[in-house]
Amino acid sequence: GLLRALAAAAEGISTWLVEAGDELSPQARETVLAVGNGYLSTRGTYEEKHPGELRATLINGVYDPVPIYFTELANCPDWTRVELEVEGERFSPGSGRVLTEGRTLDLRDGVLRRRVRWRTPRGQQVEIQTMRFASLAEPHLCLQSYAVTPLTEEVQVRLEVPLEAAPGNPGLPPLPEVPLNHWEVLASDAEGRQVHLLLRTRRSGIELAASLGVRIHGVPEERVEVQAWSGPCPGLSLIVRLSPGETLQVAKFAAYATSLETSAPLPCSRAQLAGAGEKGVAELLSEHRAAWGRLWARCDVEIAGDELAQRAVRFNLYQLLIAAPHHTDRASIPAKALTGFGYRGHVFWDTDVFMLPFFALTLPEVARNLLLYRYHTLPGARENARERGYAGARYAWESADDGREVTPRWIPAASGEPIPILCGELEQHISADVAYAVWSYWQASGDAGFMCDQGAEILLATAAFWASIARYDPAKERYEIRGVMGPDEYHERVDNNAFTNAMARWNIEVALDALDWLRHSHPEKAEGLERELGLTGEELARWREVARRMYVPQDPASGLIEQFEGFFQLEEVNLAELAPRTRSLQALLGREGVQQAQVLKQPDVLMLLYLLRDRYDERTVRANWDYYEPRTDHEFGSSLGPPIHAALACELGEIEVAYRHFLRAALVDLEDLRGNTAEGVHAASAGGVWQAVVFGFAGLRLTPTGPVARPRLPGHWKRLRFSIRYRGRRY
Repeated sequence: GLLRALAAAAEGISTWLVEAGDELSPQARETVLAVGNGYLSTRGTYEEKHPGELRATLINGVYDPVPIYFTELANCPDWTRVELEVEGERFSPGSGRVLTEGRTLDLRDGVLRRRVRWRTPRGQQVEIQTMRFASLAEPHLCLQSYAVTPLTEEVQVRLEVPLEAAPGNPGLPPLPEVPLNHWEVLASDAEGRQVHLLLRTRRSGIELAASLGVRIHGVPEERVEVQAWSGPCPGLSLIVRLSPGETLQVAKFAAYATSLETSAPLPCSRAQLAGAGEKGVAELLSEHRAAWGRLWARCDVEIAGDELAQRAVRFNLYQLLIAAPHHTDRASIPAKALTGFGYRGHVFWDTDVFMLPFFALTLPEVARNLLLYRYHTLPGARENARERGYAGARYAWESADDGREVTPRWIPAASGEPIPILCGELEQHISADVAYAVWSYWQASGDAGFMCDQGAEILLATAAFWASIARYDPAKERYEIRGVMGPDEYHERVDNNAFTNAMARWNIEVALDALDWLRHSHPEKAEGLERELGLTGEELARWREVARRMYVPQDPASGLIEQFEGFFQLEEVNLAELAPRTRSLQALLGREGVQQAQVLKQPDVLMLLYLLRDRYDERTVRANWDYYEPRTDHEFGSSLGPPIHAALACELGEIEVAYRHFLRAALVDLEDLRGNTAEGVHAASAGGVWQAVVFGFAGLRLTPTGPVARPRLPGHWKRLRFSIRYRGRRY
């Protein structure tokens, strides 16, 4: 019994620990080992400089314009770098020999630890121990500990602690190797054991203050010589002689503040730094751990009997939690969270459809912030519609700070030739996706204040867009939406995409329902919105007609839905004949090739059936699953597909198939399954993993009388446990 208890305890701890090893590329490891708190995240680079590293700290909402991509998150001053010299020999790759090394990210408290034993070129041995975290209790504050201990003889130790003003973003073609510098230095100051920077983004004019200070432990402070320097890369150096077994421990505090949240960033960061110094490492770490404990108490998912799945699920939830805007309703979660430069920090439907359900049922206050970001960017969405000649609000496929469309119109190929990017023009379904998030949050939370003050307006504005973009075909007596792209991005400029048309119809219907609710519960608010949006009785009658006559191509006999008009006439491709593959179907068949073939990048019709699963029976789901699932590029298409396929497979009772899809999603970053984790985590997939577990394996359904579960667990799972908040109650 004791041995079993000890084994269970060891497994319980190990499923909270992530050790990214040599099986990952260096930059992928940096992504996986990121620390953050929703205000900022920092990639898991080493303390000392390494060739090819991608050192980055990203603060949510700090954007600056760039060519091609319109705008991107600006890389902020780095707080983690420490350079060590022992008797003049610098600790760096290729210098001396690393005898042992290990790095571990503890998901329980978001602390990254490292332990190294290094032999210098002269033969001295030292041990280095580091620890870092971005405080969840004080989100503007980060803390790092760096300890060095000689093991064999007395040595002189020198530590350099710089605060680099402009680490730079990855460059753009035609010079991708030249970093982009988004910052101009307004002030740099070094005094005592502190350094301070005040910067401003070159185009958007956002001011950022960064303050850094150190505390010395382990040896008397008077033995340590401290020097400070200012300039664009201010910093501190610490020099001391240490005997064998004697440890110099440096606690480093870093504080950030921007003009997005305060009119005086530099005084704010100085005050934060002073407060941190007064509390000290132990108290700050204790507060940080307590904050994480409160989060995990609401969000954890426990899986007994599958250590691989347990660790992977917790890792994905951790990535969502360190990206969540707990602190603001003016920022969202980018597609790569705050862990890399993929998609330049832009926000997609990933947040609304894949991530938001997790927050709506665990941390509704975060879900509300994500939706308020959509409300604050509603003026940009209205401008997007006006520019294209439509009414209402057309949300941006790629959004940033103001809601205007920032999808690049083209990106350069390796040859330098421009590749057109049509998503921003054609993926109109984003507006219904935002509406879906609004409605889902309201159903889960019962937040009448949000629906009255913000939600109903989003629903009505997006419905107005759909009513204006739909065109009536008198010969066929139906409304159609032509020239779009559905979730499956292998097919462009298609007519009557089933997902787009059905979601547009649904959007109009729930907007009308919300308006009826508003008329009864808040008549003055309803009257104001109707007047502001021009919602006359005649216009609303037209909306009802558009929804009633919206065309969705479905065979009533079989239940099979055609993805878009003409899809069934496209060429059949036997995917088995292309196996084994190491590239996407688009890379193999070409852009035109996949356009002309019945192959999918990700679920399209099945995505519709998943989102609106209360409107379709199991026969319809089965017919479309059997048709579309084998035609989908699961391995190298979109990372958004596997978790949705996992949830639907559970619904159909195909648990082994569901588990394979689930692992594709759960391990996409931990094992870098797609080879692009270096660009940042797959945040939508992380949200999808939670949905696959909760809506798929647990079979959770939300009903007016409360949540109901019909578990369909993998055979080797012994227990699945989680909690949700539904309409103010915890289950």
